[in-house]
Amino acid sequence: MLYAVISEDVADSLDKRLGARAAHIERLQALKAQGRLVLAGPHPAIDSEDPGEAGFTGSLIVAEFASLQEAQQWADSDPYIEAGVYAKVLVKPYKKVLP
Repeated sequence: MLYAVISEDVADSLDKRLGARAAHIERLQALKAQGRLVLAGPHPAIDSEDPGEAGFTGSLIVAEFASLQEAQQWADSDPYIEAGVYAKVLVKPYKKVLP
């Protein structure tokens, strides 16, 4: 089943994000290689694809996991959590309808 991992950043998270980004992306690449990643990306803090110093306010990941518990465990071990990027992470089932 698909699950949405919806995160909210702490204030001024950009430096923390940059420090943990390689490890964060590596985990997403592993999901992609397994054919389980639907989409992943950050929410820019301003209306721009490249927000520069404004940074980001959170992230959205939609991926396939065997259960909500597995999705939650995966989310809980994100390098961004250890680096203090995320203030809050919500994991919930997701049903893709379109496209």
